[in-house]
Amino acid sequence: MPHILYAAPLSLYSGKARAYLDWKGVDYEEVLSTPDVYRDVILPNVGRPVIPVVQTQDGAILQDTTRIIDHFEAAAPEPSVYPATPRQRLAALLLECFGDEWLVIPAMHYRWNYNEEWVYGEFGKTALPDGTPEEQYAIGKERGAAFKGFCQPLGITDATIPAIEASYEHFLRDFDAHLAKHPFLFGTRPSIGDYGLIGPLYAHLYRDPASGEIMARTAPRVAEWVRRMVEVETPRSGEFLPDDSIPSTLEPILQRMMAEQVPYLVRVAEMLGQWADANDAAEPPRAVGMADFTMEGVTGQRIATPFSLWMLQRGLDYLASLSGEERQACAAMLRSVGGEALLDFSMPVRLAFEDHKLTIEGRTD
Repeated sequence: MPHILYAAPLSLYSGKARAYLDWKGVDYEEVLSTPDVYRDVILPNVGRPVIPVVQTQDGAILQDTTRIIDHFEAAAPEPSVYPATPRQRLAALLLECFGDEWLVIPAMHYRWNYNEEWVYGEFGKTALPDGTPEEQYAIGKERGAAFKGFCQPLGITDATIPAIEASYEHFLRDFDAHLAKHPFLFGTRPSIGDYGLIGPLYAHLYRDPASGEIMARTAPRVAEWVRRMVEVETPRSGEFLPDDSIPSTLEPILQRMMAEQVPYLVRVAEMLGQWADANDAAEPPRAVGMADFTMEGVTGQRIATPFSLWMLQRGLDYLASLSGEERQACAAMLRSVGGEALLDFSMPVRLAFEDHKLTIEGRTD
């Protein structure tokens, strides 16, 4: 009996989970997340309408792509998508956070400001797979309205859109230049960082037609990388670069993360600390307010999400586990890309993701 992946083609994080399962050679069956699946499987087990969800062969329910990946990594440790050497592993963890939690901004912008009419039909194909195109469009528009409504809370406004597009186009050119020399981030094997990037870059920015045309025209090697990630030819193959090498072509991408995402995360950490001081609760809200962020010199506001801090915490935990020359090497790497803030990043609470929800384990001070 195979594992079951409950997912949908248009879902950002479904693309991440599917690409990993295919590369890892996991025996699974994909089931479309129709309304019946939400009613009968996802809501009773997870408690909220979210995909992807994996039901393992023994009946366990896994939700959140990082948890899904780590489950199968533990079951079959080699070959791993986590580099074994310190600089590559830290950079891969940080780039997973960047892809999962930051590239969602351009992903949502291009979907709803370039592909809106098309994507209503895609929502309809999931909600009513046997319906006519007209029926699918109608129900897709109804279901998709809630997702379109996420744009403004994510910081996508008339004032920030030019900066979001400029930042994304710069990222595309930087990633395209890297892929001229390496098929994946750290060599010939995809890393956890590649899987962080593939979610937004595949399901929204490659698969949606208008944004897919932009990617193909602006960064054809990125489009080729997307196909390489989602059309796995040789599962469990490839190697990471020797000698813990970080290609210089990755430096602009890491610099972008440090300049754009990390200052925002510093503010989110401060806000979460203030919330924790005022609330004796084990579960933080989805957002603890609105936080400033800056792209290309333009400042806007977006929801301050504690979940993003949990993703960053994974990299910070790894950094904290290092000592001696390994820590010095990682510290030097961070300084070289403007990441000094991560060397003494102040997490106000320790976060955990268990039983399909984010919780506070305790104060860190």
